[in-house]
Amino acid sequence: MAAGSDTGDRATLFVLNDAPYGTERSYNGLRLAGSLARGGDEAIRVFLVGDAAACAKAGQRVPKGYYNVEVMLRAVAREGGEIGVCGTCMDARGIADAELAEDCRRSTLDELADWTRSADRVLVF
Repeated sequence: MAAGSDTGDRATLFVLNDAPYGTERSYNGLRLAGSLARGGDEAIRVFLVGDAAACAKAGQRVPKGYYNVEVMLRAVAREGGEIGVCGTCMDARGIADAELAEDCRRSTLDELADWTRSADRVLVF
């Protein structure tokens, strides 16, 4: 479901800034994004910027019982959410396009600006 669709759905943009592990800011942002996405009447977009670009790295392995942000991103995408990753931030961290998790894609600050303009609300974590 794309934000700003003709269905009249509310469009929410999540901007995540923190690394996937170490703090729980990105984790909590993805928890909320996933919950809203599962509601079915919420168009969700997630933009990963700064250290949050690492959230989109494929093949994350975490200890048993620990959350996995790659899995959380896939869950948002499965419900129709879009996930953009700042290309400049990827480059600065040595993350190649081929290393991105399924349903995550390289994006730009210009796209973030467009997403911000079309969102009904923007939540920053």
